[in-house]
Amino acid sequence: RIVSLASSNTAILFALGLGDKVVGVDQYSDYPEEAKTKASVGGYSDPSIEKIVALNPDLVLATSINQADVIPALEKLGITVVALDPKTIDEMLDSITLVGKITGKQAEATTLVAGLNKRIKAVTDKTKNLSATQRPRVFYAVWYDPLMSSGNGTFQADLIEKAGGANVAEGISGWANISLETVVAANPEVMIAGDMSAGGANFEFINTEPRLANTAARNNGSVFVINSDITSRPEPRLIDGLEQMAKLIHPELFK
Repeated sequence: RIVSLASSNTAILFALGLGDKVVGVDQYSDYPEEAKTKASVGGYSDPSIEKIVALNPDLVLATSINQADVIPALEKLGITVVALDPKTIDEMLDSITLVGKITGKQAEATTLVAGLNKRIKAVTDKTKNLSATQRPRVFYAVWYDPLMSSGNGTFQADLIEKAGGANVAEGISGWANISLETVVAANPEVMIAGDMSAGGANFEFINTEPRLANTAARNNGSVFVINSDITSRPEPRLIDGLEQMAKLIHPELFK
């Protein structure tokens, strides 16, 4: 009996064929579709200890955000907790391996990771030897008000690099605010908006903001939107995000 406290953990569990063992999830676990049928234990950062305990779990799969309060409270009650904290694609793959090991799904995890690595290699084989001038400057819009982007230590930065781009937000750390002036000065050749929950608001901003009108991305029609779930959740769909990013950044290499 497993309770997952993050949508990414839930997706990993289902990908390993453990969906029937999942008895509870956080409120944002919406993939795969079956995850929506599981009992909700509350928010990502503030799940209900009472609801978790009532589900009588053998294992709670948590994240680093739970380490201050939730994990100690559960461990005090004698509940086994494992927290995942991947910050890169490689660490996401390590998380899959770890979950497979602790749930008796090592063979499934090995097969899954091997398949994902094969897909990653299909992309990086075409991008790893690109020179700096062959790597388009890429701006990823996490949010538009205030303007936020993905700096060092984020999944999007990892995706951009592996997809053969140069992240214009490399000067910031994590998900942080970035000035419009900085973006204009960087003159991105590709701009990608995460759709988040605001529908097309991020895309509309970078595609219509007057001060971005003269950027190379706007001039050459390289302004795109991408599903935030596949670029920000550390689970197998990150590789879907990598493949889509590669097509947006290097359409000539990934037809």
